Amino acid sequence: MKNRVVITGLGCVSPLGNDVASTWDGLVKGKPGIDRITKFDATDFRSRMAGEVKNFDPSSVIPASELKKMDLFIHYALVATAEAMQDAGLEIDDEVGNETGVSVGIGLGGLTSIEKYHEVYLERGPRRITPFFIPMVISNMASGQISLYFNCRNYCASTTSACASANHSIGDAARIIERGDAKVMVVGGAEATVTPLGIGGFAAMHALSTRNDNPAAASRPYDRDRDGFVLGEGAGILIIEDYEFARSRGAEIYCELAGYGFSADAHHITQPSADGPDRAMKMTLRDAGVNPEEVDYINTHGTSTPAGDINELKAIKVAFGDHARKVSISSSKSMTGHLLGAAGGLEAIFAVKAMEQGLVPPTINIENLDPECDLDVTPNTAKERPLRVSMSNSFGFGGTNATLLFKAL
Repeated sequence: MKNRVVITGLGCVSPLGNDVASTWDGLVKGKPGIDRITKFDATDFRSRMAGEVKNFDPSSVIPASELKKMDLFIHYALVATAEAMQDAGLEIDDEVGNETGVSVGIGLGGLTSIEKYHEVYLERGPRRITPFFIPMVISNMASGQISLYFNCRNYCASTTSACASANHSIGDAARIIERGDAKVMVVGGAEATVTPLGIGGFAAMHALSTRNDNPAAASRPYDRDRDGFVLGEGAGILIIEDYEFARSRGAEIYCELAGYGFSADAHHITQPSADGPDRAMKMTLRDAGVNPEEVDYINTHGTSTPAGDINELKAIKVAFGDHARKVSISSSKSMTGHLLGAAGGLEAIFAVKAMEQGLVPPTINIENLDPECDLDVTPNTAKERPLRVSMSNSFGFGGTNATLLFKAL
C-alpha cells in the first residue's frame, strides 16, 4: 500500500504579489498582474508586455554576498521556499533533513545570466566571465540551493519538461513519498525569462499576444479575440509530506495530493492534441481513485492561444463526459501570464487555496466568449462553491502533459 501524501505549506512569488496572501487576494479580485515591460527597452519587440514580479527584495532570505552568485530564478525559488517552510511550521534538523528532498521544475533556467554574461564575453573577453556562471544558469541549481539553504538531504533534482515542468516535479516527488523513500519534499517550479531573448524568442514563434495598447487585457483565455499568451515569471513552492509524518508533528494540513497523471502526445512539437491531455486526466483520476463526477474545479492550462484553449476543453469533455458541464473551470493565466516551468507550481497553490476557501477564481478579460469554449469557465468574477476535489493541468512544448489532483481530507 502506498503512503498518502498531503500538502502542509505554500509559498510564492508572482506578478500578483510576493507571497501567497497578496497573490491569492489579487487573483480572486480579478486583478491583472500584466503590464508593459520595464526590465528592458521593449520598443522594437512585437510583444511589449509581461507579468513581471514587482518590488522584489530577496535580502531577508539570501545574504547580499550570495545574491550575485545566483540567477533570478533561483532567488524566486528560495524566497518562495522560505514562505512555504514557515507556513508548514517545518524545522529541519539533520534527522528530518535526511528525510527531506527537493524537486523543483524549471523550464529555461538562467536566461537572465546567460544574456548578461554573453554581453560581458563580447565586450570584455572570456576572462571576465564570472566563475559562478555555470552554477547560476543550470536548471537544477534551484533545487540545489534550496537543499543547501534549508538542509534538505534526501532527493535533489529538477525536472525540465517545458510548461509541464512543475507538475512533473510535484507528481514525481509524490511518488518518492508514496514508496517511503522520503517523508517530506519541497516541490514546485520557478522561472525568470522576461528577458530580450525570452520575449523575442516566443514572439518570433507568433506565440505571444500583441495587444500592446492594453496589456492588462492581453491575456484572455476563452475570449473570441484572444491572440496568444503573455509571458510571466516567479515561483510557486509547496511542502508535501507523508500523511502520518505530518500528523505526528502536529502539522496543519491543507489537503491530500491524491492523484498524478501524465502522457505524451507524440503528435507535434508545438501543436496540441486533445488525446494526450485526455489520457493524462484519466490517469490522474485512476491514480486518485476518484470518479469524474467527484471533481468540482479544474485550474486549466488555459494560455490564451486560439488553438490551445479549445484543445484543452475538448480533452476535458472527453475525459469527464456529461460531468464536464458541471465542473467549474478557470485560467489564472489571465492574471499572472504564463510562468512556463513555474506555472504548475503557482497553479497548484491556486487549486489548493480554492478548496480551502470554497472559492473558484475567475478567468478575467472575457468580453466575447468564444462559442467553442462552452464550459463553465468562470468569466470575470470569482464564484463561491464548496470544493472537495480540484485538479490542475499543465501541458508543454514537446507534447508533454501532466495533471495533479487535490482532495479535501
